[in-house]
Amino acid sequence: MRKIRSRALVLTVLLLLSTVVSARPAYASAPTLASRMADVLSAKTINYYPSNAGWTAMWTSFDAVRIDADLGRAAALGADTVRVIVFPQTFGYPETTAGYAAKLEQFIDIAEDNGLYVKLTLFDWWSNYSDVDNSVIWALDLLWPYVDDPRVIAVELKNEIPVSNAAAIDWARELIPAIRATAPTMPLTLTVDGTSGATGMATLKSQLSTTPLDYYDFHFYGPSERSLAEIRRAQNAVTPSPVIIGETGLSTLSSTEGEQAAYLARVFRGARVAGVDSVAPWILNDFSPGAIPSNSSVSTQPAQYKFGLLRTDTTAKPGASVAGAGWTGGTIGNSVLNLGFEAAAADSPWRAYLPQAGAAVVTAETARTGSQSARFSGTTRTSSGLPSLLTSPVTPVQAGVAWHAEAYAKGTAATGITEVALSWFDVNGAWISQNTSNRLPTGTTGWTKLSVDATAPTGAASVQLHLKSGDNTGSVWYDDVALT
Repeated sequence: MRKIRSRALVLTVLLLLSTVVSARPAYASAPTLASRMADVLSAKTINYYPSNAGWTAMWTSFDAVRIDADLGRAAALGADTVRVIVFPQTFGYPETTAGYAAKLEQFIDIAEDNGLYVKLTLFDWWSNYSDVDNSVIWALDLLWPYVDDPRVIAVELKNEIPVSNAAAIDWARELIPAIRATAPTMPLTLTVDGTSGATGMATLKSQLSTTPLDYYDFHFYGPSERSLAEIRRAQNAVTPSPVIIGETGLSTLSSTEGEQAAYLARVFRGARVAGVDSVAPWILNDFSPGAIPSNSSVSTQPAQYKFGLLRTDTTAKPGASVAGAGWTGGTIGNSVLNLGFEAAAADSPWRAYLPQAGAAVVTAETARTGSQSARFSGTTRTSSGLPSLLTSPVTPVQAGVAWHAEAYAKGTAATGITEVALSWFDVNGAWISQNTSNRLPTGTTGWTKLSVDATAPTGAASVQLHLKSGDNTGSVWYDDVALT
């Protein structure tokens, strides 16, 4: 009975639209589902809000000049698609107001002027799942002008739908066929939150078995060194449906800009190996204070203000060039790892392990090459092991593949243990095993190569490279690290 009523509702809405809305524009070549899906699966997408007006504020304080400049910067990096999010309570519900419909049309025009396709996300900040009929009316009213518009390549019905909410899933089951009846060539998707990951995607696919999605959009914010394993998990969860990465990134609030660049490099490389050609960083811009509406819980989370590829003054973080290389097929190599310690501290992805037992500092006191090295002095140890500097490679780990790591070290009155180690972890982050190098002799030494060769063990999904120096009452310097 519900399906019959839904079909009747769709017919009623279509009749209403045909009488009150001007005819849809005619395009020389209307897109097909296949052509749009091809665009989706290869899209070089950027998620977008202006730096001074996030979420609903983008629409209530619509600034066409700023949007045009921002989308121009995204296109210059190599993006060819922009994801934009629409809010029912802002646009007018259940029928969009003319003013906000015009703003959306203007946004799509601006995107086109900058050579960008558009992906639309509907029903953000929405939980009135019992109101199916008005939801259908609103969605069809909003999408009607873009059914045959080749500039709009996909629709996400809702951002991060709660898969444990039965009412939400019932709502989605009604909307999917209603929209398909009106826009049969428009690819449809839904997302789950990054915490739910592949498990949530599998649940969603099972729940929508009678109304399947055209593709699945993976929001990935997990450890980037395991990105290949996590992407493959997501693919396996929804096979044979295709997967793209619709959001990924790292906030530079508590991580360095160098860590963000390395994070994105690992995700783009993992996606390439997994055969995923569409990776969308979250987000183009950092947000200025007050940019995120105060009625959103997001506004109270300081990290949310610092995910951008660009700072609020529009200057680029190192991650911007990584995204550009990922989008344009450029080389994404170990240069982002600062293996010679020449980058500024803010640009370095190295992390301290057990710093309470002694933290390394980057210094210009001595260097094997270049002008800087990393120094440990007066270190101890903890029950967990020796203090170290650690990073992970850009190249994803696959079991059975051989790895080589090396670094040069020198000591002054050095004691204890100074060595390089490769630590292997499974897809869940559980430690598997470790391989260590030859050790630096104690005392005062010149630059000495420490190297380790190992094969990734069965079950390995990631590796950490550790430069260790513990129980050292003297000083040790590291330089010229290599990891292949």
